[in-house]
Amino acid sequence: MEPGNQTPVTEFILEGFPNTREISSLFFLLFLLLYLLTLLGNALTLLTVLCDARLHALPMYCFLGHLSFLDACLSSVTLPKILAGLAGPSGRTISFGGCVVQLYAFHFLASTECFLYTVMAYDRFLAICHPLRYSVVMSRRACVGLAAGTWLTGSLHATIHTTLTFRLPYCGPNRVEYFICDIPAMLKLACADTAANRAVILANIGTVSAGCFLLISVSYAYIASAILKIRTAQGRLRAFSTCSAHLSLVLLFYAPLLFVYVRSYSSHTSDGAVAMFYIMFTSLLNPFIYVLRNKEMKKALRRLRENTQGCPFTTNKITVDKIS
Repeated sequence: MEPGNQTPVTEFILEGFPNTREISSLFFLLFLLLYLLTLLGNALTLLTVLCDARLHALPMYCFLGHLSFLDACLSSVTLPKILAGLAGPSGRTISFGGCVVQLYAFHFLASTECFLYTVMAYDRFLAICHPLRYSVVMSRRACVGLAAGTWLTGSLHATIHTTLTFRLPYCGPNRVEYFICDIPAMLKLACADTAANRAVILANIGTVSAGCFLLISVSYAYIASAILKIRTAQGRLRAFSTCSAHLSLVLLFYAPLLFVYVRSYSSHTSDGAVAMFYIMFTSLLNPFIYVLRNKEMKKALRRLRENTQGCPFTTNKITVDKIS
């Protein structure tokens, strides 16, 4: 297709999910409920971390606060537009600039979350394998630096993806066969050869995902070795419980992610059902997994419910004694 003979695209139409037009109201209510639960669960987790001095002072829960904020933002980048599309045909239209912003924000938040899981695995490695050095190595400055590094790296990663995708001309079809502006669906609409783009983007995603997963795997290999050396069964169970929630979240995050992108780039098709699980249910389940599998989070929630005056948003001073 010759781009010079075509009118540049100014807006796109998101096709959404197939075979849902007849029961769009049911899907609208379902997605709205899941979205509200996602916001509520992650907001409650973030508030608990911020309002409890015991959690606020520990790097593990500092990272959990970042994770909750990321999950709330990630669902907000995608679900409101999906809900608008289910509400009516006009809601499926998105401007060219809006599509750029959505793609950038989605990959920024998702890649930042990927890097954050790696940092959280390193934190668990230090806590279990080097407990005497933990407070020195994972100082408050180091914790803030690692958290900031995940956001900066995620921003750089998303900038690369967005630039490679939208440097191509879009001058023909404008119907996106997907429910959001994502790379595989957008490349199908470009008025140019996208083979080089697919190769570079796939290599980029593969390198980042495989690198993070390898670092997480190495961390947990050392953790498993350290846990097996603990003499008592109670001690091994207690050590494992400190990282079981994070391990569950890693599996929930990586399994759909690898399936979606390997399938999308190999067959040039997108699996909406798996992608929806990745976007919606992972963000929804994260706070519940951490609360249900973490005794400190359960205690903090009880303290928050019993003593709302312990929150820094309602008082000028917060102390551990007051909360306890």
